[in-house]
Amino acid sequence: MECELKKLLRLKYEPVAVIWSDEKPLNAIEFKQGKWGCVMWLFISSAKGKTAVFSRETYGCWGGGVGLGFGNLYSEFPGGVECFCNFLSSGNADDVVGQEVVQNLKPYVTPEFLDDFLEGERYLASPKNVKMFIENLPIVEIPSRYVVFKPLSKVESNEERPKVVVFLVEPHQLASLIVLSHYNGDGKCRVFAPFSAGCQTIGIWAYTKEGEDFHKAIIGLTDISARLNVKKQIGDYYFTLAFPWEFFLEIEEYAYDSFLTRNTWRKLISER
Repeated sequence: MECELKKLLRLKYEPVAVIWSDEKPLNAIEFKQGKWGCVMWLFISSAKGKTAVFSRETYGCWGGGVGLGFGNLYSEFPGGVECFCNFLSSGNADDVVGQEVVQNLKPYVTPEFLDDFLEGERYLASPKNVKMFIENLPIVEIPSRYVVFKPLSKVESNEERPKVVVFLVEPHQLASLIVLSHYNGDGKCRVFAPFSAGCQTIGIWAYTKEGEDFHKAIIGLTDISARLNVKKQIGDYYFTLAFPWEFFLEIEEYAYDSFLTRNTWRKLISER
């Protein structure tokens, strides 16, 4: 599928389609079963032209499984949800269960993960705050076997219907898409930046349920762990903006009537 916005925005990377599927695409890259990996690594690979696939056995990490829509996989975190709540906040060093888990973890994890497990990532103030964060996540169990990341140019428009289209954008491009999101709006905010993992802002936060308003785009890559994970792939200056499919079609349709063909945008983008 050809994307006019890619041209108008002068994107370096492909927009990525997120597709639910019961068929595994041929020659897609995938994490090995049971092996840890960051979903955002494969997202970047897809933005560079490759197709990636995930299943309930190959989602990479617990938060990634949640983000892709495979249910509440925080229950499978070492030590369960309680240890995860400690991990994201103040750490497991003083927790009896956490101390027992550490002894089993040591041979299998990096020193960095072990340190975060014990001392906490400190992204939220307390385990109580993490519990509230989990309770407010739009966790979903999707009905399909696979989640596929595919460059939008490789999507067969007559055969595939993405759930989400994700743009990998520099600041000027992010700003322009935020403006464009409101071009034909009703005055309400149409772009949100929830606190969440990088994979969750291109997955569950952008998924829409039947009857739900699709006019919400999600800013992502505000997760500093994800930013560190993709730093070697794309550098420091990118964010994501994820659109539900119908919303993407809307902004794509009127892009050429908008400011993207006018002087202010042309001058801004030419002076990068």
